[in-house]
Parts: sequence; structure tokens; C-alpha cells
Amino acid sequence: MRLLRPARRYPILSFGLVATIAVIVLWLLGASEAVRWISYVVVGAVIVWTAWGMLRDMLRGHFGLDVLALVAMIATLAVGEYVAALVIVLMLSGGEALEDYAQRRAARDLTALLSRSPQIAHVIDDGERSEPRDLPVDEVEPGMTLLVRPAEIVPVDGILITAEASFDESSLTGESIPVTRAAGDEVLSGAVNGSAAVRITALRRSADSQYQQIIALVHEAQRSKAPVVRLADRFAIPFTIVSLLIAGVAWALAGDPLRFAQVLVLATPCPLLIAAPVAFLGGLSRTAKEGVIVKGGAVLEQLARVRSVAFDKTGTLTEGRPELVEVRAAEGADADELLQLAASAEQYSSHVLAEGVRRAAAARGLHLLAASHAEEVATNGVTAVIGGRTVAVGKPAFIAELAPDAVRTPLAAGQLAAYVAVDGRYAGALVLADAARPEAAETIRGLRAHGVERIAILTGDADATAASIAGRLEVAEVHAELLPAQKVALAAEMSPRPLLMVGDGVNDAPVLAAADVGVAMGARGSTAAGEAADAVVLKDSLRPVLGAVEIGRHTLRVAYTSIWIGIVLSVGLMLVATTGVIPAVAGAFTQELVDLATILYALRALTGPRRRAEIAASGSSGAERIAA
Repeated sequence: MRLLRPARRYPILSFGLVATIAVIVLWLLGASEAVRWISYVVVGAVIVWTAWGMLRDMLRGHFGLDVLALVAMIATLAVGEYVAALVIVLMLSGGEALEDYAQRRAARDLTALLSRSPQIAHVIDDGERSEPRDLPVDEVEPGMTLLVRPAEIVPVDGILITAEASFDESSLTGESIPVTRAAGDEVLSGAVNGSAAVRITALRRSADSQYQQIIALVHEAQRSKAPVVRLADRFAIPFTIVSLLIAGVAWALAGDPLRFAQVLVLATPCPLLIAAPVAFLGGLSRTAKEGVIVKGGAVLEQLARVRSVAFDKTGTLTEGRPELVEVRAAEGADADELLQLAASAEQYSSHVLAEGVRRAAAARGLHLLAASHAEEVATNGVTAVIGGRTVAVGKPAFIAELAPDAVRTPLAAGQLAAYVAVDGRYAGALVLADAARPEAAETIRGLRAHGVERIAILTGDADATAASIAGRLEVAEVHAELLPAQKVALAAEMSPRPLLMVGDGVNDAPVLAAADVGVAMGARGSTAAGEAADAVVLKDSLRPVLGAVEIGRHTLRVAYTSIWIGIVLSVGLMLVATTGVIPAVAGAFTQELVDLATILYALRALTGPRRRAEIAASGSSGAERIAA
């Protein structure tokens, strides 16, 4: 049964192989008439099948390379080269099998996530006393208590209830060392539980959870067709004309139609049809292994051509974990009460500053208060009704609209502030500081070494804070205090193109969608940013952004080289065949070797370029080593 599986998957290849063996045996036995009829039936059927498919493509406005194989089969049959005709059949069907194998090999890392997608969740209805019941993961609602058994995959994003637990998050972040989470920490779906059963509170539905978002990205990447595949199709007309011209001249000079067939068997199109898609699948697989899900070959090619890069600041160039430096309460306000009210309102916000405020309140032993109503105003702040008091936390302009007596607080380099209003009056400001990512400077130098001509920071934060981070990272162009629409407008005007935009928050979603290539920091970023982006970084690091650009350029180079290897070898062999030194059968087998060479070269995309991330990790800071 195992032997029959390939036969069912590739029926034309199997049928052609059996027919070729039968023809060779009959030819050795001298049964020439049987050889002729078997060849006519088998090759004729393939000619009809190929012609029908080619006609459908032409009606859709697509001219492919199958015409060369079709003419070669007809020519070899016409001159009596039956074995050569059958070898061409084997070559076409064998090329399909080789392409299928190469695609499965190249996509292996990209599809590894799909087989692990959790299907069932264990729901606890009545605390620890009830037996868990199994529920399809799509039916889990936020607030449900779930049991995750040892070595099971966390089905949805949740908050850990158990005091402490260990999780393997390698499929999400690429980090091979298990991480320890404490009660109250968020646990991402797709993480593998350790050796003890744990309980979590579902935070999001399955469709909105981290792992399912990654799965959706993988599916989208697999469905994509790379532009270079279409570029290979554009080689079809000139390559076909050149091949037919060489074969026609050879026929005219030799005065023998056999020479026409001998040349054309070496002009089959498999290198162009197979090499480019295999190379791009290899590149997509490589980026997935590096911690970046790229939504298709079109994005990979754009990454290869990037000339401008724009970064958001908070959570992208910075670590995204701002720490409270000082509570500056307005006159008559209590600092602890101000922090407690602000943290209670911020528990309804997804902004990175909110997390820092909540951590500071917890560190001071201040309990968060429940709100009867809360609303987040994207990119501006949050308002909440807490104990009958209306609390607003956010940007200075947002607070000034609610509290006309609000004043800006002075900030040192690298500091940022969340302003607070209570019942329409200014209550004070919370000063925080967010350090630049340790790998940010190295990533920016690496991008410059790869030919990126313009690097800018587009942020909604204050001028002083943005300028401080830009100075440390040697970025001269800074645009601060921007609203999402202003970010989009600036991105649209930036040149040279293509433009790569890197961001992590809800406010970055519009500009990520508007950029030529939008990259979302997905490890802690928002779902909206991930959906709007063309690629999502799964690790909490900027290095994969540089890695994706490197892999894109390497993949494009491999794809083009594979195409030209096929063209040069085919044309060279055709020129040799014009002399008549390569018999039709030998030429057909030789072309198989050309196919194999181009496919093997295309698989070099799996290995990727020299690892800049490893160079950076080893402590190199020079652009010379980055460019090596």
C-alpha cells in the first residue's frame, strides 16, 4: 500500500514510467510496431491533456512555457524518437513530483504550527470541586476557567490562576528555554504546559488568541504566489522564441527534421516553472524559523527591495515596559490615591504605559478598583467611572480637553508622562521611563549596511522623549506627537520606496496597512496591528526584522539565479545539439539533470544568508561585520 501511494498521487508519472519500461523491453525484443503504438497512445494522451490545459491558460490571458514541451513531444513522435517522447512525458510529470517534494520540504517549518493547533479545552464550571468538561476551543468564552493538563497546549490566551507554572513558548517566540509564569501573568495560546496541571481564566476567544492569529498568518502565507513566479512566466515568450529559432535553424542547416527534435528536447521549461516557487517557499520557511511569519512571496520580494524604514517608538524601538519614576500630584491631591485611581482606570487600557502604571500600583500595595463604566479612546487615553468619580488618563492634549486647568509637566530625556484628570479637574501626572531595546542600534546599523537609505521614527510620544531615543540610536529623522492619520500621511510621502514600517500597537495598524511592507511586533503587540501588517515578528526582539530583510534579499537572489541557471544551461545544450552530437533520448535525460540542478540551487533559499543575528549576538557593533 505504501508503494501505491505515490502512484495515486502522480498518475501520469506512474503511467509514463510503466509505458517507458514496456517500450524499452519491446524495443529490445524487436517489437517495433508495438513500441510505436504504445508511444502514440501514451504520448498522444499527454499531448491532448497538456494542450487542453495550455488552451485554458491562454483564454485567461496567461502564456506559459508548456508550448515548448508540447512541440517537443509532437516533434519526437513525428521523427520516430518514441523513447525520447516518453522521456519528455516522464520529465514533465517527474518535474511535478520534484516540485511537490521541494515545496513540502521548503514549507515544512512554515506548516509545523498547523498540526499543533489545539481543538479541545477543559472547562471547570464550579471551581476546583467539579470535574472538567471538554468543550470545542471555538466555544470558549472570556472569563471561563480552564484546566490545562501537563504537556498540553494552552488553547486560548488566558490569565494564570495557579501560583506558578512553567511553559514552553518556543513555537511562539523561538525561545527554547521554558519560561516561568506567576499567578496573574498572561499565558499565550500555543504555549506548551510543563509537568504540572494548571488553571487559567480565558482572556480571549480562540479566534482572537495569539496562536490562532499565527495559524491564520501561516494559511495566508501558503496561499500566496510570489511575483517572481509571474516573472518566470514572463520569460516564457522570449525563451520559447529563442528555442524554436535555434531548433528551426538547426533543421534548416542539417536538412533533417530529426535535428529539430534533438534541439527541442533540451528546451523544456521545468527550471523556470519550478525553481522560482521553490525558492520563495524556502524563503518563507526560513523567515518562519527565524521568528517572522511573512504573508506570502510578494511581501518577501518587497522586503528584499526595501529602501526606507520607519519605526514606531514605544514597544518597538524601546522595550515597551516603562517603569514609574515619579508621581507628580497636583496641589491638594494625594499621590497614592492618584496612582490607585490611574491604575484602576488603566486596567481597561491596552497601551504599554498602562501596564507600567498597574505594576507600580501593585508594587506599592494599592488595590485596583472596579469601574462601573470604562472606555478607551484609541491613541489618546482611557476614561473610567470609579466609585462615582470620572477618571481620565492619557496624553496631555486629551486631558486638557477634559480638564482645562491641566499643565504640562517637565520631562528629562527619555521620560514620558501619563496625565490624569478626576471629575474634570487636573489631578497630576505619572512620569515613566522606557529604555531603548539593546538590539535596536545594531538592527538600525544592519539595515543601513543593507542599503536602506532613509530611517525615521514616527511616534505619538512627546518630542523630548522621541528625540532622546533617536539620539541614542543615531536616527536623525524624528516625527513626534503624531496621530494615526498623520503617521499614514507621512508614510505615504516617504521616499525612496519601498517603505518598511515597524510598529506594535493598535494606533500603528493604519500605517502598517498603508506602508509597502508593514511589520508588527507580535510577541506583545495588538491583534489589530498583526492583522494590518504584512509580516509579524513572533519574538520580543527587533533582530528578526533585520533577518527578514536579509532573507528576502537572499531569496530573491536565489530565485533569479535559479532561473538564469536553467536558461543558460538549456540554451547552451541546445546550441551543442544543433551539431547532432546529442541524440534525442540522451538529450531528454540530460534535461532532467538541468531540472535537478535548478531545483537543488533553489533550495539554497532554505539555508538563508549569513546569520547577522548571530554576529550581533556575539557583540559586534561595526557595520563592516554586518555587511560581511
